[in-house]
Amino acid sequence: MYIFPDEVRKAYESMPVPLAYYQLIDGRIRAILVSDGLCKMMGAERDHLIELLNDALFERVHPDDAGRLTRVVREFAQRLCGYDVIYRGKYDPNGDYHYIHSIGRFQPTPDGSDLAVFVYTDISESESESAMLVENYTLFQKDQFYSDPVTGLPNGNFLHEFSEEKTDKLRRSGKTPAIYYFDVNGLRSYNNQYGYARGDDLLRLVADVLKGAFPDALVVRGADDHFILITEFMADDALSARMAQVNDRIKAGAFGNTTGVQAGVCAYEPNMDTALALEHARHALKQIGSDLNLTYLLYTPETSDRYWSQRYIVETFDTALKNGWIKIFYQAIMRVKTGKAAALEALARWVDPVRGIISPAEFIPVLEKYHLLYKLDLYMAEQLCREIPEREKSGMPIIPVSVNFSAQDFDHADIVGSLNEIFGRYGIDKENIIIEITEQDVATATDRFKSQLRELRENGFRLWFDDFGSGYSSLNVLSQFDVDLIKIDLEFLRHLDEHGGANRHIMKSIVELARQLGVRTLVEGMETEEHLAFLREIGCEFAQGFYYFRPEPLDAIRFRVSKGGPSVKCESAQERKAFELDWAEQSAQSADET
Repeated sequence: MYIFPDEVRKAYESMPVPLAYYQLIDGRIRAILVSDGLCKMMGAERDHLIELLNDALFERVHPDDAGRLTRVVREFAQRLCGYDVIYRGKYDPNGDYHYIHSIGRFQPTPDGSDLAVFVYTDISESESESAMLVENYTLFQKDQFYSDPVTGLPNGNFLHEFSEEKTDKLRRSGKTPAIYYFDVNGLRSYNNQYGYARGDDLLRLVADVLKGAFPDALVVRGADDHFILITEFMADDALSARMAQVNDRIKAGAFGNTTGVQAGVCAYEPNMDTALALEHARHALKQIGSDLNLTYLLYTPETSDRYWSQRYIVETFDTALKNGWIKIFYQAIMRVKTGKAAALEALARWVDPVRGIISPAEFIPVLEKYHLLYKLDLYMAEQLCREIPEREKSGMPIIPVSVNFSAQDFDHADIVGSLNEIFGRYGIDKENIIIEITEQDVATATDRFKSQLRELRENGFRLWFDDFGSGYSSLNVLSQFDVDLIKIDLEFLRHLDEHGGANRHIMKSIVELARQLGVRTLVEGMETEEHLAFLREIGCEFAQGFYYFRPEPLDAIRFRVSKGGPSVKCESAQERKAFELDWAEQSAQSADET
């Protein structure tokens, strides 16, 4: 840094003209001397004023002007342009903006150092002068490179340029800076329903609400429906209250229905830059998913682990399908009356060469989130067709296998057409497969989905409803759809004797009602002899659970059987046909009696 001779420094510092000397140091333009006149104009002590000029430009300069002012200063330092500008700046952070006219010139020194001297004039007080100058200068007008045209907020370029100033200021004041990455929930649907003009109104509303709720924050419009805040880190209770306040104001002020905003939050660690903090906040936001009850999530290393785990699943999924890493595990579905297997359920298990066994509880929600489930479910159907000949070669009786499909599948593929093509290509009888759909999917079915379910049955596929009783529309489901069987949710058996044995009465009623409607019943989660006795008592036809067998891959079943281990006793085709005729007669008799 250039050292002024003492007499020269004193002379410059005592000048009543508002001026400052700057020098390019390590690629940054730094203030090294300010005059008494500038201290008086800005209302600041000399050392503090030098600190402000060096470290808090955007805090004192209007956001619409700060970006372009920085660019002009940078070009001036490279001698690409002159420096004669007007911008809006504050002397007091809480005060009004003043129009400031600034002119800069380079001044050589005896030792060859290049200094620049800037002279400042406050033109706000002279209306005629300010009007004339404002007419001739355009610096203070909106800079689209640093400003968002919809909300008027600073944009991502501004964040990149000035975020470190904000975080440094927070740290100097003893506060922990944090970045908040906001998402406007359902903006695409809002635009589709109310129009893009109303969508822009919603974005402006969110901008105003965020500025009001976080008055000390740097509020930035990010890409699409995202907003970014940098302010001090807030404790859970305070942030929960603030988020509730924000969403209440957004809902009250919006033209149409909206659920407001959600945010991922990351507290800056020492030496953490904004790019990394923002990436962490994005990861936290992604972990919220579709849970509208959660308004924010704080980034932690565990959050990052979940994020990268999801990334691995999404990025490796096609490879897993191609290489057969996703395997079918079969679980027996037993006829309660005989204890023989009447069917199997095909369960997906991801056996990964890098991560080992990836649980369905981990990969199914990820595939659902990224709308990839249809690929998995059609893959499972095809794998079933491939393994049927292998089961026959091993001497295993061929009994039907159920495979799970999601309502989401039918939005992304022609499921009926695809299943017909797969079964036709392998020459497999449709009697050998059962389609399972969860009750929740069916309860919220669109007209298009309903027609596709009907088409499944018309094409010869049997249809089962899984997790029956876990939602709120169970009886409506039975009244609206033709279904072969309902799988009663395992929570009923798990809590069989709670609340005075209420589930015993509920399950008995469900089984009897289903029989009268010609619908068969299966109960999941059977694990004890007591469970089996109860199901026999109420006349439930099928059961599934660890009491019988746990899910196993085909290779494990063949190996166990070849070594003389316990095997599942399967009913023959003749036995199955006899039971079906008997059940049909009983069901018809029950309906007639009712």
